[in-house]
Amino acid sequence: MAIRLGDTAPNFTAPTSQGEINFHEWLGDDWGLLFSHPADYTPVCTTELGRTAALKEEFAKRNVKPIAVSVDPIDSHHGWIKDIQETQNVEVNFPLIADQNRVVAELYDMIHPNASEKTTVRTVFVIGPDKKVKLTLTYPPATGRNFLEIIRVIDSLQLTANYSVATPADWKHGEDVIISPSIATEDVPARFPKGHTVIKSYLRTTPQPNLD
Repeated sequence: MAIRLGDTAPNFTAPTSQGEINFHEWLGDDWGLLFSHPADYTPVCTTELGRTAALKEEFAKRNVKPIAVSVDPIDSHHGWIKDIQETQNVEVNFPLIADQNRVVAELYDMIHPNASEKTTVRTVFVIGPDKKVKLTLTYPPATGRNFLEIIRVIDSLQLTANYSVATPADWKHGEDVIISPSIATEDVPARFPKGHTVIKSYLRTTPQPNLD
């Protein structure tokens, strides 16, 4: 069954390149970025894992733990990690799940028969500290994931989880945001002391509220 936004992310215990984990315990109170790969030693995914490693500090600033999954075994993962580190000039500093029996792939509906009957599609799940799924993305095999877009979405998810705002098209961290329509006009000044702009009665903007 497909995983939908707001669902509890299925828990599992699995071997990884950094030892066996219980997924929910491993996440703890952090956010999670779970992303799948069709197989080890694939060229696009080699660049993606390298990019994830290179963005370690950006994920850490946001309390996000990346973790990748592939249906290949641990020995294959360790060999692939060496290639990633050599070709991408990074240290792979997050775990790769060895999902030989496709337990995780089945739990997260990562195998799409029209694409492949045996390997996972290239899916992204962002999971909140409450273990709820906040974002899902699925990419075709030939298109590399945009990890700066994933970080941008995480910024939006973390902001909108704590304030009554939404982020407009192409929003980036530091830009104005949209005040939720549920906030009454008379309550806006107290809720958003940085000021606000009324464009339409239903479209009101304010500076990003969690910045000094």
